[in-house]
Amino acid sequence: MGNIEERLKKQMEFLLEVDKLKFINRQTYLSDGKRKENDGEHSWHLALMAVLLSEYSNEEIDLVKVITMVLIHDIVEIDAGDTYAYDAVGNQSKREREVKAADRIFNILPEDQAERLRRLWEEFEAYETPEAKFAHVCDNVQPLMLNDATDGLAWREHEVKKSQVLQRNRRTGEGSQVMMEYINQILDKNVESGNLRDE
Repeated sequence: MGNIEERLKKQMEFLLEVDKLKFINRQTYLSDGKRKENDGEHSWHLALMAVLLSEYSNEEIDLVKVITMVLIHDIVEIDAGDTYAYDAVGNQSKREREVKAADRIFNILPEDQAERLRRLWEEFEAYETPEAKFAHVCDNVQPLMLNDATDGLAWREHEVKKSQVLQRNRRTGEGSQVMMEYINQILDKNVESGNLRDE
């Protein structure tokens, strides 16, 4: 019984630690434009997107693996903070900060679960497997959808250019051609309405 108690203690400690995701604010506004979303809300939204949109994946995927990836992909931001997609300076040190955070946070768990989740996080970061590619589709489409819903509120605040969004989405088509077409439609619409700068 002692081993089970110790295992459960570590699992519950991890679950309490990752509650801190709810305190990490992102740059993307909620659909009503009244406040910015937090990492907990973002991760939940991606998990639901994966369930509903997995039929548009270019390849067969393990949906449970994708859901797990999107639920854990931002856990490192508890320590590393959210790095805005279009922050050139912040992105230079992002990997180093996030690896250090992954070392600490995942290792709260029992060893087998720590290794499994850390492997999945690294797989997401590597962007090579069908599951990682589709998890990135969800991670890329979700802020675009919210920016579209708020008439480009965050884009306008940060003076984001269409070329920057396209650069961030340069690999999205590898995971889903259908969702890449959706992205292009959103971008064209927002350039036309003046919400996104075209140069």
